[in-house]
Amino acid sequence: MKEKKWQSYPRPQLRRSRYVILNGTWQLDGQEIVIPFAPQSRLSGFDGSVGEQMVYSTAFTIPTEFNQEKILLHFGAADEVAEVYVNDIFVGKHEGGYLHFSFDITDAVKRDGNNSLRVNVADKLDRKYPYGKQRKKRGGMWYTPICGIWQTVWLENVPSSYIEEIKLTPSLSDVEITVAGAVKGFQAIVSDRNGIVAEHSFEKNTGRIAIAHPVNWTVENPYLYDIRIIAGDDEVSSYFALRTIEIKKQNGINRVCLNGTPIFMHAVLDQGYFEDGIYLPESEAEYERDILRMKELGFNMLRKHIKIEPEQFYYDCDRLGMLVFQDMVNNGGYSYLLDTVLPTVGFKKRNDCKGRYQDAESKQIFEQHMKDTLHDLYNHPCIIGYTIFNEGWGQFESDRMYDIAKGIDATRIYDTTSGWFAQKKSDLDSEHIYFRVEKLRTKERPMFISECGGYSYLVPGHAFNADKTYGYGACKDMEELTERIVAMYEKMILPAIKEGVCGCVYTQLSDVEDEINGMYTYDRKVCKVNKQTMKKLADRIYSEIG
Repeated sequence: MKEKKWQSYPRPQLRRSRYVILNGTWQLDGQEIVIPFAPQSRLSGFDGSVGEQMVYSTAFTIPTEFNQEKILLHFGAADEVAEVYVNDIFVGKHEGGYLHFSFDITDAVKRDGNNSLRVNVADKLDRKYPYGKQRKKRGGMWYTPICGIWQTVWLENVPSSYIEEIKLTPSLSDVEITVAGAVKGFQAIVSDRNGIVAEHSFEKNTGRIAIAHPVNWTVENPYLYDIRIIAGDDEVSSYFALRTIEIKKQNGINRVCLNGTPIFMHAVLDQGYFEDGIYLPESEAEYERDILRMKELGFNMLRKHIKIEPEQFYYDCDRLGMLVFQDMVNNGGYSYLLDTVLPTVGFKKRNDCKGRYQDAESKQIFEQHMKDTLHDLYNHPCIIGYTIFNEGWGQFESDRMYDIAKGIDATRIYDTTSGWFAQKKSDLDSEHIYFRVEKLRTKERPMFISECGGYSYLVPGHAFNADKTYGYGACKDMEELTERIVAMYEKMILPAIKEGVCGCVYTQLSDVEDEINGMYTYDRKVCKVNKQTMKKLADRIYSEIG
């Protein structure tokens, strides 16, 4: 059966029946491009030059089944500043390249006949916006920049008073539901794999439903409950899981606990890059494959590194049982010498009360992007924590950012300053350790080795740039790479788990462009480590946590 590519409903946490996916062949500056792929990617089919100003265009018609009052136009993401016109009528503007945005186009659209859609996108790779690992001069730890539309575009039909969003906050036995929008009261119907388990109507827009015989979500049993919300003439479908994440003292040591039970966050760094689509894989199914590849190696968590994915990725982690530690996307300046080289050799202290690279506008943009990220990803049970700043990149007032994040979402744990430059407030003591293996000394907070390893191995015929590679110690073959990884865990991680090390993030899931330090090659065609050995290592790690 041929795989459908980016045609599924793109918002699993808020599904409706009346929608149209607008992905496919568009025009970009007068030449054909395949949406949702960025023009720099091979999968986009774009053959033109990419400048800082782009004009996208397409046409669409409104289906006859769109019989409700309002029509919404959604974009998964567009990098960096997008201005949207329907039938040459300006309908809205969005700034920032990683988050969903939408506009009510009811007054601009024609119900009969063709409608024109034009999106003017500007992308100067302005450092005031969160930009992640993109750089105009790619190379080493910096990657090919993308621009323009890079996620699904779709239309949705809703009544005049509709559910704009829902917020689901679970415990181990019930779920709190909050409905936002111009609706008054709602009905909630909860189902499990066997049918309806709870049903209740609420006069206000917030309510709580208890679940009889609750089944908690775990990595081994990622149990999801379906929920239907009906409010007036609107109806949406979603899902939730009964699970908690917290730090609790166990036998005198603070541990990260899932559903009250200590866990070890056995993770890989996941950059979310693909050799054919750059920011996107060829189809949504590739997210599932990546997750299952890592589960096969024994990992239970992905650190999603300085990139926010389409919601399909998080949904797949929810349903397949893969924990996610989500990074905020950094903006502002970065110095390889001051932010990486010197801290790596021991200079890890810095006062960030002002911020070394951030002006007032950049600070405001980062803060708002952080708030929006927490808001947009709130309902996903796979996400157990967030990184706010990584290795000093754009870091400012990190204690205040921690307080803001905790105030928005206290149900997750926070690594405020991943790697170094720690201030006072964080849920974890976070360290990056490259080029060496050392004895770990834990303190009161759980210690999180949030990056390590990165050993490189070039597989002939599967390298992006065989002439210029990047990694942290070359290996000649699979056996040597696997042996070095296992030796690092045996010498540094395994002895420290009983002392309070709560997790370790190995760099990384796959090769990315010049970087050849992945568990898989960039094209995902070759696993570079011994699968059986890695799985046995994982079993040893989990046995240490008890």
